[in-house]
Amino acid sequence: MDEFQVKDGMIRLGQLLKAAGLVESGGDAKAVLAEGVVSVNGEVETRRGRQLRAGDVVTLRGESVRVT
Repeated sequence: MDEFQVKDGMIRLGQLLKAAGLVESGGDAKAVLAEGVVSVNGEVETRRGRQLRAGDVVTLRGESVRVT
């Protein structure tokens, strides 16, 4: 599992997907969220604007990133 450190204490899900390299663009982030293949802490998430904090784990197609 990779880790992604946030500077301001929180990051939005769409931003994390791009910054962590799970998707290439904001459009790709929107598409995978609409497909229902992204989970946060084990639950499917479809909101790009979901705020993530330290300890949250985002998973997309078997790749996971923990927010630190």
